[in-house]
Amino acid sequence: MSDSLVAQRAQVLAEALPYIQKYYGKTVVVKYGGNAMISDELRRAVISDLILLHLVGIRVVVVHGGGPEITEMLRKIGKESRFVDGLRYTDEETMDVVQQVLCGKVNKNLVAILNQTGGRAVGLCGMDAGLFQARMLDEKYGLVGEITAVEPRVVVDSLENGYIPVVSTVAQGTDGPAAYNINADTAAAKLAVALGAEKLLLLTDVRGLLRDPADEGTLLPEVRLSQVPGLVKDGVIKGGMLPKVECCVEAVRSGVKNAVILDGRIPHSLLIELLSDAGIGTMLL
Repeated sequence: MSDSLVAQRAQVLAEALPYIQKYYGKTVVVKYGGNAMISDELRRAVISDLILLHLVGIRVVVVHGGGPEITEMLRKIGKESRFVDGLRYTDEETMDVVQQVLCGKVNKNLVAILNQTGGRAVGLCGMDAGLFQARMLDEKYGLVGEITAVEPRVVVDSLENGYIPVVSTVAQGTDGPAAYNINADTAAAKLAVALGAEKLLLLTDVRGLLRDPADEGTLLPEVRLSQVPGLVKDGVIKGGMLPKVECCVEAVRSGVKNAVILDGRIPHSLLIELLSDAGIGTMLL
């Protein structure tokens, strides 16, 4: 290895030091989903990022979705996925699949990969110790819930015992049905608030918030909450980005220091965002 390359690597590590000091002992909630879950290369990069952040003393909590896996399992049993206003319509049969896939296959696979790579992860479901409690959002969506309460003690206990909690987004029903399907972005935001997190990071399949969706050069690196209504009015925040931004706004209004919509397609985007001067994605503060 050349001297210049060694010096370059040393510079990268030196640059990370103030950020490690800044986040040491602080809680960071990462919503993990989208392309970063499907691609092997990106999954390995995310896993190694999570372990590195954990090893330098940052309290990392992972909240995951699993839409593609649910769709695939439904296809295998001959059931077509149906969406209403962008949310998966969840009848009882679909809810059984959601629970099996999210709390079982996806959660445990993620925990296993983290553990095999040198981490200490523990899998949790939103129903464990009443972590997420919910009621029906609207009958038109079926068994899709809105969170009414978060009881974070089980996550805090895991963090205090040196684990990376990995949380699937199925909630305990409080109005009759045993379980509800919960949007992972919403669950991550609510959990970040309940934990008094320093930062909420939503890994997505887009560069961040773009003034012109067709031009990645128009990325908005920072957006203040006061700017959001104007950006909605101008059509900059629309479609699938709208609920993500709303989650971030709610989290920051409720005490999370800032929230970042981050491109999960970029390898090591978590490290670049947290531990370097570069910063990528759109930060809401």
